[in-house]
Amino acid sequence: MDSDYDTMDVKGGRPVKMWTHGVPVEPEAKEQLANTAKMPFIYKHIAVMPDVHLGKGSTIGSVIPTLGAVIPAAVGVDIGCGMMAAKTTLAASDLPDNLGPLRSAIEKAIPHGLSPKTRGFKGRDQGSWQDPPSAVDAAWMQLKDEFDVICAKTPKLRHTNNYKHLGTLGTGNHFIEVCLDEEGAVWLMLHSGSRGVGNAIGTHFIELAQQDMRTHLANLPDRDLAYLKEGTQHYDDYVEAVGWAQKFARMNREVMMQNLVKAVRTVIKKPFETHVEAVNCHHNYVQKERHFGQDVLVTRKGAVSARAGELGIIPGSMGARSYIVRGKGNEESFTSCSHGAGRTMSRSEAKRRFTREDQARATQGVECRKDEGVVDEIPMAYKDIDAVMHAQRDLVEVVHTLKQVVCVKG
Repeated sequence: MDSDYDTMDVKGGRPVKMWTHGVPVEPEAKEQLANTAKMPFIYKHIAVMPDVHLGKGSTIGSVIPTLGAVIPAAVGVDIGCGMMAAKTTLAASDLPDNLGPLRSAIEKAIPHGLSPKTRGFKGRDQGSWQDPPSAVDAAWMQLKDEFDVICAKTPKLRHTNNYKHLGTLGTGNHFIEVCLDEEGAVWLMLHSGSRGVGNAIGTHFIELAQQDMRTHLANLPDRDLAYLKEGTQHYDDYVEAVGWAQKFARMNREVMMQNLVKAVRTVIKKPFETHVEAVNCHHNYVQKERHFGQDVLVTRKGAVSARAGELGIIPGSMGARSYIVRGKGNEESFTSCSHGAGRTMSRSEAKRRFTREDQARATQGVECRKDEGVVDEIPMAYKDIDAVMHAQRDLVEVVHTLKQVVCVKG
């Protein structure tokens, strides 16, 4: 398959192949990519998606194949973060003219956000369940035994918000949306990961990797490139824990989708089916795969698997289009594609540059929050999704184009 990428040669490191034609890439991101490419266990090359931008240690929007080692900070702390989308049998004409009650029903059905960080606050975290519903109980029973084994090795994980975070959204760029496709069919879509327990697992093993490499940290291009070597106890424990967190994340999205469907049914009385077409995919994760005849660990830090025929989701920002895509199985990208549009500026910079009025104008026609608390998610803080999609046209084909009409954020 012909590939449309640029190659950045790295002195003392592996090449970096970049699907970034027509989209901006910060010099700092290129520096991070070069640093990662110098790690001695990188296999063949690093693949860079068009949504690439500065991250912690490694860039977001990169695919990092490794032999005999894993970089916990490259996987990150939102382990298993990803997307789920399900097509329904509803049409645009079935939606109410006033979408406010639909948004309110969704916000009531699925915990989201965080409680104010005030001194001495002792109330329930509004982003967790007070009394988890039966769907959470059923899902947790599929996770509990393996979690107990992991906690026997790392007891502090038991004190995280795990069970009560299952089926909840979180904050930041996580969202729940009601969308319309190009034919006017209604889709339900959401974005979340492994929540508090995944954060704790990621943080714990990033610290362990740095402790293990105390004598080598000074020689690393970045301390967040500290790694765990295959054959060590910490490596084995990490692979076990990160695998569990990825299961949690996938199940978290499934439980949310169940409750999202129930919420929609409280407002739209017309009977409908869902999961007509459904996708549930990670975009922050690591797993063993075979590429170029070799079994390797593939870390996708803000990237989606795009094997031939495999469906994935590439969301735009609030107010922009999103895409259901089918992978083309391009080996040069380690069968991957972007996980979204990618930020062009930090959250703090977006808050400095834009106002609540800017946010309201940019999300006109979408039933969503338009207050100061979500200005950092304004569409102008992201790359042009059309340019991002064009840059990766040899990685995926578009199956459906979605436009949101309701968006819930924490």
